[in-house]
Amino acid sequence: WGWALGLAGVAVALLSPVFGAIADQQGRRKPWLGGFTAMCVIATALLWYATPELSSVPWALIFVAVASAAFEFTMVFYNAMLPEIAPKSHVGRLSGLGWGLGYVGGLAALALCLVGFVETDTPWFSLSTDAAENVRAIVLLVAAWYAVFSAPLFLFTPDRPSTGLSNTAAVRAGIGELVNTIRQIRHYHNILWFLVARMLYTDGLGTLFAFGGIYAAGTFGMDLGQVITFGIALNVTAGLGAAGFAWLDDKVGAKPVIIVSLVAMIGLGTALLVVESLNWFWGFGILLGIFVGPAQSASRSLMARLAPEAIRTEMFGLYAFSGKATGFLGPIVLAAVTTAFDRQRLGMGV
Repeated sequence: WGWALGLAGVAVALLSPVFGAIADQQGRRKPWLGGFTAMCVIATALLWYATPELSSVPWALIFVAVASAAFEFTMVFYNAMLPEIAPKSHVGRLSGLGWGLGYVGGLAALALCLVGFVETDTPWFSLSTDAAENVRAIVLLVAAWYAVFSAPLFLFTPDRPSTGLSNTAAVRAGIGELVNTIRQIRHYHNILWFLVARMLYTDGLGTLFAFGGIYAAGTFGMDLGQVITFGIALNVTAGLGAAGFAWLDDKVGAKPVIIVSLVAMIGLGTALLVVESLNWFWGFGILLGIFVGPAQSASRSLMARLAPEAIRTEMFGLYAFSGKATGFLGPIVLAAVTTAFDRQRLGMGV
């Protein structure tokens, strides 16, 4: 699992700035957004064929990695649209509201999965529990959920006009512009230092997201239903945190919001590594969730404010790069430490 997510992160790190630079040259972002959304939906749906057998492990890992990478690619173009649809005075609020509503959507999907497929003796659509059909059906619901609720973005949100450049010319110009930006990045001091800092703290967040459920199951003995319930609780607190801190983003700035969120998560994360009681795990985990949303939404709004308009998508490509450049190290080091010492707590300690 660690290696699969790590390799997906490497692909995102290497290709996101390139794709962003090419999109800046072509003008339109929606074709890129649509293509990677479709890739993510299809890869997610194909996880239905990952049956509970050892022979299905490679299939599951491959399509989890593909879906993960495709989703991260969509975020390059999605995030770059933020400052074009929000007035400057409301960038933080719209970013926070977006994250908050995203968590509401995640909450609703998790609740449907729990009620309809997991915590029931009669799963929907008469699915059998023998071959884990009820659990595998969750990926079909998620794929459909993603496809349906992304539709309004494509139907109602304006896109930039096309520049008319051919694909070949856009690739050549985009790569050339990216090379020039990297050479000149020292002139964008604020952006450079922010990307370096984000590279570090996003590694921790990404690893937490990827292994939180596994840690809860392995260390505290939580079953699938309990893990999903815990996920629902985290979605609630993360959504409330993202929406609640959004006004503060516009009032005092994104940077203070990020710093407060990181300090709180470091303290609460440390507590999660040392507690023995499941009740304390729940308590500290739910509190930590409050600060996850603000850290994400404020990071996006800060980048939206810093990035020059002419190369905004390219900069969000570098933003994705900073989130994935060393993102593979977190899962890989966690996997190595957990394996070496046979203790999840030490692995999560990284």
